[in-house]
Amino acid sequence: MGKSCHGATSLPSNSKGKTGKAGAKRIFLVGSPNVGKSVLFNALTGTYAVVSNYPGTTVEVSRGKFSFQELSAEVIDTPGMYSLHPITEEERVARDILLQDEGPIIHVVDAKNLPRMLPMTLELSQLGRPLVLVCNLMDEASRLGVRVDTAALQEELGIPVIAMIATRGEGLLDLKKLLAEGVPLARPPVLKWPAPIRQAVQELKRSMKERGSEFWALRHLEGDELAARIAPAPESVVRNGLNLIGGQAGRERLPRRLSEVYRSASRAHLKKAFSDPGAREGALQEKIDRILINPWSGFPILGLVLFLGLYELVGVFGAQTLVNLLENDFFLKFVNPLIERFFGWLVPWEWLRSLFVGQYGMLTLGLRYAVAIVLPIVFMFFLVFSVLEDSGYLPRLAMMLNRIFRKIGLNGRAVIPLILGFGCDTMATMVTRTLETKRERLIATFLLALAIPCSAQLGLIMALLAGHPAAMVLWVLIVTGVFLAAGSLLAKLMPGEKPFFFMELPPLRVPSPKNVLSKTVNRMGWYLFEVVPLFMLASALIWVGQITGLFPKLIKMMEPVVKGIGLPPQTAVAFLFGFFRRDYGAAGLFELQKTGLLNGTQLLVAAVTLTLFLPCIAQFLMMKKERGWATTLTMSAVILLMAFGIGWTLNTILVSLGVTL
Repeated sequence: MGKSCHGATSLPSNSKGKTGKAGAKRIFLVGSPNVGKSVLFNALTGTYAVVSNYPGTTVEVSRGKFSFQELSAEVIDTPGMYSLHPITEEERVARDILLQDEGPIIHVVDAKNLPRMLPMTLELSQLGRPLVLVCNLMDEASRLGVRVDTAALQEELGIPVIAMIATRGEGLLDLKKLLAEGVPLARPPVLKWPAPIRQAVQELKRSMKERGSEFWALRHLEGDELAARIAPAPESVVRNGLNLIGGQAGRERLPRRLSEVYRSASRAHLKKAFSDPGAREGALQEKIDRILINPWSGFPILGLVLFLGLYELVGVFGAQTLVNLLENDFFLKFVNPLIERFFGWLVPWEWLRSLFVGQYGMLTLGLRYAVAIVLPIVFMFFLVFSVLEDSGYLPRLAMMLNRIFRKIGLNGRAVIPLILGFGCDTMATMVTRTLETKRERLIATFLLALAIPCSAQLGLIMALLAGHPAAMVLWVLIVTGVFLAAGSLLAKLMPGEKPFFFMELPPLRVPSPKNVLSKTVNRMGWYLFEVVPLFMLASALIWVGQITGLFPKLIKMMEPVVKGIGLPPQTAVAFLFGFFRRDYGAAGLFELQKTGLLNGTQLLVAAVTLTLFLPCIAQFLMMKKERGWATTLTMSAVILLMAFGIGWTLNTILVSLGVTL
């Protein structure tokens, strides 16, 4: 094996190409998620970055200016993608951005996972564009004993290869110099296609004239509409090519066949350039994967994860131990009395003082709920989620749940937004944009709003039902049943094809404390800056409702409804507040339970109804942003009717059977 190096070396003479400095008006950053593209983007552009939605979508794209020596160009950080065969909206946007001009492409990969990522490099090489491969995270690769010989890899691929540690700036100067001097054109790879595909590609290339490349020929065979616009070919030639590969059935199998060819070519290129001592552990990892993905063994493991992660850490330690410490021992004993005395001295008018302190004050209620009750629960959830994410367990969970999710109109990829919903439904609703079809995004958005409690609400409900184990089991079964039934019904009512599912399985690993802490802190920052102000706003709106007399009237109107599902009239306040924040409502029930107003049966009915209740105002606004007013209002009306309808049915059954919990 050649010597491993940390910089670009000179290209072989037969691979040199031309770009010209004037041609690099745009530079494109491309790569899979979590390879350090954003770090490299910031290093290249500094503070001159603009984030905006790609036209016609809700997918965010970062743009910034790069200047070095005589070169000044726009850098575009494309959304994460695994190949040029798009599955999700984000991947489709990334592909469309990439093909909008002929600017240089920087393909950023994780050096330690190079065998999984090099197939996309070969796809990019087919474009014949200026291309450079950046092997990032070389420090992590080195710690694991992985060796990447960039000189040998550069010789194999015929493109510049740069070793980099973007977080430390190592390799950055090499990349800047290369961009300023001009990135050579990629040498199209020689790939061993099966005979029918090779023949179809050759015929299509001849018919496309100046755009006759292997890349666009393959896109025609896949039925990509973009190929018809950018590199048109006679319809008769496309039909003949399709017949050669086996008609429509062959077109459906084509992505898998192409992927196999790219992977085979990648393995050949890496023989002299890549060494991974952990590769011998592959057989063991495959066995572990089979255990995690197989439903018979995977579901018990999932149950253990939920019990230890959500119940013990979030529900017990977060919602009980930490909440009790912060609320009772800190806020109620010290913070609230201090704030009330201060405002009693500062503000002589009771009506104005009640905006800040008192039963519904922004500080004594809003701040207390946000920091003392919700914050510790959210922190514990994000901590658990970050551990699962960093371990590589979530993609395997997606593979296991794919079969079930297909019955409710989704695929395994939906596990990410749905699990994120247990942290924050508002954030999860935004993440539904990563799903492939509009149908999937609508179903996932509805299910998040209906039956996925956020971490704060989940922790409080667990705390509510902790003294009633039977009620907790019934709550889980009922909410899960509603989730599956609603999803199955939507899948039947909404037209559309069953979603295609493909997901990379990253290596399983022991979570890095640094990564886990970093992800948790970042998400907590999002919570503090985005969600805590909403608690304060909700308190202010409640204050407005109180002093104008609107809330008492609304509560009076809701009292017959809550009585109809067997609950005391005081719970009307919790449901009304639940619209401002779901966890506000759960916290209200928590307070009522402490006063002894709710027995076990009533707690179950209240917990089920509130879980299925309207999305909070923040999630409501995110739904409006992602799905539009008409869809959001329709979903909310259906959810409201379902919540109280199921609550009434549950109470009727329990009362008629004489069940006490």
